[in-house]
Amino acid sequence: MARRGDIRPWVYKAEEDYRAALTLARKRRDPVPDNVCFSAQQCAEKYLKAFLVYHRKRFPKTHDLLELLKLGVSVDPLLDVIRPDIRELLPYAVAFRYPGEEATGEEAQRAVRAMKKVRDIIRERLGLP
Repeated sequence: MARRGDIRPWVYKAEEDYRAALTLARKRRDPVPDNVCFSAQQCAEKYLKAFLVYHRKRFPKTHDLLELLKLGVSVDPLLDVIRPDIRELLPYAVAFRYPGEEATGEEAQRAVRAMKKVRDIIRERLGLP
């Protein structure tokens, strides 16, 4: 695919979050599942925004993955395949950021799986390796 909008800054930041989530998910001693979930959500958010930038589709300043997905699907209906993964990651923009609730190891594993699927599909749709 020919490049349209400059997605490099978005992909760079998304990949930082991707690596952070994977690194933190591998941590066996003193695990940090809250941070895994947050980094996974951030990776998905930035990849969705990269997709929208590529297609020169304006988007609001938001962390709402479903809102961003809706905009993406308006450009490419095939993107809707990641909806279940987006729903999995949706609460992690704000959940677990403050005392009161904590993510479980199982939630962190599900978040990583969802993040990987979102990343893979969007990279494919953008023509990235």
